Amino acid sequence: MANARSGSLATILFLFAFPAALHQGSAQEPVVSQNLVTDDVAVVEGETAIISCRVKNNDDSVIQLLNPNRQTIYFRDMRPLKDGRFQLVNFSDNELRVSLSNVSLSDEGRYVCQLYTDPPQEAYADITVLIPPGNPVIEAKDEVLSEGNETEMTCTAMSSKPAATIRWMKGDKELSGKPKVELTYDKMYTVTSRVTFTVSKEDDGVPVTCIVDHPAVKDFRARKNLEVQYKPEVKIVVEFPHGLTREGETLELTCEAKGKPQPQRVSWQKVDDDVPSHAVIIGGDLYIENLNKSYNGTYRCVASNPLGESFDDYVLYVYDSRAGEGAPRTVDHAVIGGVVAVVVFAMLCLLIVLGRYFARHKGTYFTHEAKGADDAADADTAIINAEGGHTNSDEKKEYYI
Repeated sequence: MANARSGSLATILFLFAFPAALHQGSAQEPVVSQNLVTDDVAVVEGETAIISCRVKNNDDSVIQLLNPNRQTIYFRDMRPLKDGRFQLVNFSDNELRVSLSNVSLSDEGRYVCQLYTDPPQEAYADITVLIPPGNPVIEAKDEVLSEGNETEMTCTAMSSKPAATIRWMKGDKELSGKPKVELTYDKMYTVTSRVTFTVSKEDDGVPVTCIVDHPAVKDFRARKNLEVQYKPEVKIVVEFPHGLTREGETLELTCEAKGKPQPQRVSWQKVDDDVPSHAVIIGGDLYIENLNKSYNGTYRCVASNPLGESFDDYVLYVYDSRAGEGAPRTVDHAVIGGVVAVVVFAMLCLLIVLGRYFARHKGTYFTHEAKGADDAADADTAIINAEGGHTNSDEKKEYYI
């Protein structure tokens, strides 16, 4: 009935606005092409949708908006349809813009922008109503895990439109899940994703996150931290001495054991022998005073919890009480001896080089002794002969290195 009334009213308004439309015999002027355009709208349920009918080169033709049932929502700036959720946002020769508030799933469909031309033009705006999923629910097959075991988790995003997509993250590493999509009786979608992986002791406390992607929501996620149990990790720390272990000194060792659950029992033993009788064990600490070489051997710290047993070894070797004291002086003498040897070797090399140099460059000079002086019987005679100044004296040559 309402449809008939809306159609009749629209017809009356059209005839009232365009009486010349009844007279088709008269000559008409050329009509400039008019383009009627609109846009599809996606809106979240409960929010407001905007429908815009736009015209280019309008020649005063009438614009109206129809709902999916082809009922007139707006004829120009008048609203025949009695639905107060529709409100006029803008009306001009080139645009009819209408808002629809509090959108529900029943408002989804194809809306028609209509331009009264000859022939009439229509453009279609599809309204899609987005319905976000409910809070994601993450479930684990095992609440407490043991290292090396495989576990399975599921994440569910219910009652959404369109169907959501689910991603998985373990810490900062992405996991690959297997999704399953179900369409419910009310045309909603429920998505379930399942992921399987093996855990290690490093995964203890690491968050596993289910991330839901949907056009109606952002950063929609659920998180669950892993609880992984593992056997102890054992490490022996030498508290004293810091260096060589000498006779007469005290040995102090600390056994650090970490596991989940925390090891309740930590013990010390000596491999292939007994721990010295006067050794003191307090929890994870081992003290042995007045060391001697009979204590040499391998000392082992053992820790256990319900998941297993682990150990670490320390090899004790006791040195003489003065071991290591002369080492610095021995090193100094060796260095000094090496330096002296290098210097001596360098000097020998220098002498050899100089000898070869002077051998190649012989020195030559003349003596003023007379030749006859060499044959003199005594010194006085040699002097007398030398003073004679023989002009024909031979050239004397001397060589020196």
